[in-house]
Amino acid sequence: MPSNEQRRQAAKRKLERQLTRRAERAKRRRRIGVSVTIVLTLLVVGGVYYLVTRTGGEDAAAAANSTSPTPSSTPAGKTTEGPCKYAETPQEPAAKEAGLPDDPDPTPNSGTTQVTLKTDQGDIGLVLDRAKAPCTVQSMVHLAQKQYFDNTTCHRLTTSDVLKVLQCGDPTGQGSGGPGYVIPDENPTDLKPDATGQAVTYPRGVVAMANTGQPNSGGSQFFLVYGDSTLPPNYAVFGTVDQAGLGVLDKVAAAGSDNSRSEGDGAPKTPVHIQQATVLN
Repeated sequence: MPSNEQRRQAAKRKLERQLTRRAERAKRRRRIGVSVTIVLTLLVVGGVYYLVTRTGGEDAAAAANSTSPTPSSTPAGKTTEGPCKYAETPQEPAAKEAGLPDDPDPTPNSGTTQVTLKTDQGDIGLVLDRAKAPCTVQSMVHLAQKQYFDNTTCHRLTTSDVLKVLQCGDPTGQGSGGPGYVIPDENPTDLKPDATGQAVTYPRGVVAMANTGQPNSGGSQFFLVYGDSTLPPNYAVFGTVDQAGLGVLDKVAAAGSDNSRSEGDGAPKTPVHIQQATVLN
């Protein structure tokens, strides 16, 4: 018959085994919870990334507008000789002819340039910052001076919790058009990262360049951020919207999207027609 001491030791060992099993179960639950959170976060970021890339065909302004051409099948286009090396895209002709931008050496990389987008919903003033994205600003000023943006439509409005932008800059109005050349990436390095480290916050009021999802594929399409938006840091921030312009964006956003692509994603119900883009200085 076991003694009292033996019974105490047996009870102690049983308790220790129970505590160990509980700790292991709790640890497994924590691992599963963290894994699920990471997966869901990456899915959200990936989905948002899909939302702001340029497009072709029926997926207008949502996904890449072409696959990367192979050197053997795509004729080489002209490339400027300055630091920005703007490159023609013969496989994607210009939606509206503007030619290649000047590419001075060195590229002007200080100071600001004001551009006014005169729209049928009110003026949207932009302050372009050469220090943040000098090649992008050089190109945008060139396109504005060539009347590339005149008589064009802002083709896309998103109103989700994580993406609040109005996208413009395509003369076709479908999200598939560009200027016939591409500009180099000038990705932001000073935006606040989210908890995953995979995305950053594009704050209300910034202007950023859209692209196809491929490196160095920006052209003429840009998006105006009317509410803090979560995106990968793959879109050049090249300026800000003035207060009057934010009022216009708020009015357009309040009317909502026609949801033609998905819930909260499509053409703005209140159309935004850029009548003229004017470079003020």
